[in-house]
Order: sequence, then C-alpha cells, then structure tokens
Amino acid sequence: MNLNYPNGKRYQPKEQQLDSVKNSKNGSYSNRGMTLEEDLNETNQYYREKKIAVIHKKPTPVQIVQVDYPNRSAAVIKEAYFKLASTTDYNGVYKGRYIDFEAKETQNTTSFPLKNFHQHQIQHMEEVVDQGGICFVILRFTKFEQVYFLEAKHLLKFWERMKTGGRKSITKVEIEQKGYHIPLGFQPRIDYIKIIDQL
Repeated sequence: MNLNYPNGKRYQPKEQQLDSVKNSKNGSYSNRGMTLEEDLNETNQYYREKKIAVIHKKPTPVQIVQVDYPNRSAAVIKEAYFKLASTTDYNGVYKGRYIDFEAKETQNTTSFPLKNFHQHQIQHMEEVVDQGGICFVILRFTKFEQVYFLEAKHLLKFWERMKTGGRKSITKVEIEQKGYHIPLGFQPRIDYIKIIDQL
C-alpha cells in the first residue's frame, strides 16, 4: 500500500525505517521503535482504569484513494494519504486541565536531534501553551533506556535557538538540567503524571 503525506512524500512505517538499524549486541533491533508508544499506551490505560486521567493517542486521519477488491469479502487499500499534518501524539484531561504531548526517542547518546520534530508540531505546542494547557514532550534515549519529561516552553526555546542559527539538537546535559528524569516502573510504566504534580 502506498501512503503519502499531504506534501506528496511517501510515508514509510517505523518498522521499515528501523529494519536497517542493528543492535550492536545481538545484531537485531527487535522492534524497539515501538517500545515508547507501547509503554505510554499501557501507562495511559492504567491512568484511565484508576480514574487518574483520561489520555489517548490521537488517531491520524487518512484519505483512502485506491482500493482493490481481490474477492467479494476482502478489500485491499493500495493508496492513501494523510489528510492533515499530524500535531502531537497524545492528548486528554487531568484534574480539569488539558494535557497535550509528543513522544520521541533517539539512538543518539549525547543529544536529541530537533529534526525529530516538525514545524507544525512546534506551532501546535505554542498554541496549547498560549491557551494555558499542560504541554510537554517525553524523550527516550533508547540505548540507556532513560526517559525524560521536558516542558514545551523549554523545547520551544531550543527550537528558536536552532532557527536563529544555533545547534540543531538539545544536548543530553540540557535535557537533564531543564527536564525531569522519569524512572521506568511497573504500573504505571512511565509515570509522567507524577512530574505534572510536581510542577
């Protein structure tokens, strides 16, 4: 199936993007690209079940262009486009406050590349912050299995620094200074609500 972004560029699923990346220990990547999303989905399910917060992963609206019907009971989507550029991954409500966040991970060990974010996501986060929403990013350094909570206001400053000719990444040291380390737990796996309570 061909799936294209609104700008016409072809969409490549994470699994395909990650096939070429190998783990130096055992020669396989073992689908670690989905780990952060899975952990957050489990965390959000825990929050809902315990009536702590209602947070969901946003669906991405798709426009189907071409469908083949190899037989009467089956349809195969051959071509589709993303209707809109996506904003952030997750949103919901906690104690009457709107929550909106993006989740990203990197194989880098010393910095987080800003190219992992898109201008429309940054603009969306600015709008949420301007409206008084709780907005942040969850960043995972996969090689260390370290997860950080970084408020959007800091990400926006690092983005502005890049736009004015500064570095194109956030150093791990900067993330440690401006963000909050989230120790991985059992239930919930990534307890970001605990950080929100601190703030």
